[in-house]
Amino acid sequence: MSKDKIYIFDTTLRDGEQSPGATMNLEEKILIAEILDKMGVDIIEAGFAVASQGDFESIQAVAKKVQNATVCSLARTMRSDIERAAESIKFAKRPRIHTFISTSPLHMKYKLKMEPEKVLETITESVSFARNLVNDVEWSAEDATRTEIDFLCKSVELAIKAGAKTVNIPDTVGYTLPEEYAETIRQIKNRVPNIDQAIISVHCHNDLGLAVANSLSAINAGARQIECTINGIGERAGNTAMEEAVMAIKTRNDFLPFNCDIKTENIMRASKLVSNITGFVVQNNKAIVGANAFAHESGIHQDGVLKHAETYEIMKPEDVGLTRSSLVMGKHSGRAAFKDKLKDLGFELDDADLQNAFARFKDLADKKKEVYDDDIISLIDESTTKGDVLVEFSALSVNCDSEGTDNATVKLIIEGEEKESSASGDGPVDAAYKCIRALVEHDAKLELYQVHAVTQGIDAQAEVTVRLEMSGGVMINGNAKDTNTIVASVKAYIAALNKLLNYQERIIPEVDVI
Repeated sequence: MSKDKIYIFDTTLRDGEQSPGATMNLEEKILIAEILDKMGVDIIEAGFAVASQGDFESIQAVAKKVQNATVCSLARTMRSDIERAAESIKFAKRPRIHTFISTSPLHMKYKLKMEPEKVLETITESVSFARNLVNDVEWSAEDATRTEIDFLCKSVELAIKAGAKTVNIPDTVGYTLPEEYAETIRQIKNRVPNIDQAIISVHCHNDLGLAVANSLSAINAGARQIECTINGIGERAGNTAMEEAVMAIKTRNDFLPFNCDIKTENIMRASKLVSNITGFVVQNNKAIVGANAFAHESGIHQDGVLKHAETYEIMKPEDVGLTRSSLVMGKHSGRAAFKDKLKDLGFELDDADLQNAFARFKDLADKKKEVYDDDIISLIDESTTKGDVLVEFSALSVNCDSEGTDNATVKLIIEGEEKESSASGDGPVDAAYKCIRALVEHDAKLELYQVHAVTQGIDAQAEVTVRLEMSGGVMINGNAKDTNTIVASVKAYIAALNKLLNYQERIIPEVDVI
């Protein structure tokens, strides 16, 4: 007997990017879309086409690039939104329009200012219009878990009748509980007469820490699509974490007897890429992809794992893309060995990129005694996630004095010209950042400065994340790595500045989205 398929709908590029500070440029979105496609994600929600010209162009670029997955654009119920969405995905091999409207009494009264009858009419009109533009339409009932069940069932019925092939029942505000959510799905399955003509989808937010639990409860009740993001990023407390939902299905297939087509050995690769691009460092105790997920410190646990891994590990590290090797490469390694290692880690580079990566690897190997897989992944990700570089790092000199003022001199290349500034500060990082602000004038405020080690050892690369807040509350992240923490700090600030300087003012509709 074949198992029911669970479709994986990834919204890292849309809902994930709505996390404050997670703004991605076009090149970065393409990189993420490529790894999602490689993983076997069924649907990639590439963005909200009407939000800005930048969003429209990135959706269009992703649509052209993706080979296997359905590419989806979000749209409100207005015809202009739906037309813009259709235009953005016209090059996709499998295009989908995802349109939504609120159905809860609270949202209808205060947000939409619409009567229920008008909402039902709008559902029919918007889904029908979208269905005339593309064959695949998904409809969502925003704030479904605070919607009266009779009205929700009627809304779903009308959406399917108008042409929706997928109906999404989102827990927009992370309000519901697993059994309550499962009962909502069962009610829809039992009470909507045409439900057999559509797939039920679930989109859960993590405000109460229940997004994954709610999603899994929903598929046991009859839902067949899970909407999620890599590392669970998203608005407020985030979304269902794809890696957690997928590995739960894989690990507990006895209780979750379903099949999904995700190639789980790519999970760590995708997690690291998204973390590097957004600057959102994955917490050590994060399930599946955290640094401690497969680490054992307790002597009892270590003894058990050495005797038989399953004593304390319910998953194989290799299943999510981890390797057991520690020291893998060094300064005496050749280009052929490096290329083979990249292949093992899931990278396929052209000759020019391989040459550049190998040169960066050699530079790193000269600085570090031991080079680990994570070091290699970090230098590849850093070299392939650049936008337009308007400001370049040239040189840094610092003087630290435990009993006096710290001084720094920074040299930057700005529009092809090397410029220099010196300053004093409360520590070398503060002094260096004052130099940068003197060379590149801007009004952004430093909101976050964060450092952690990529690998172990006193010669480990430091990974630094810098977050700048622009006027209007827009957050921009910069991320960089170096064996010298102060150099990494300067490079991270410069990375954020380049994003800031490249940033085009977004025209985001003033509406909450699912």
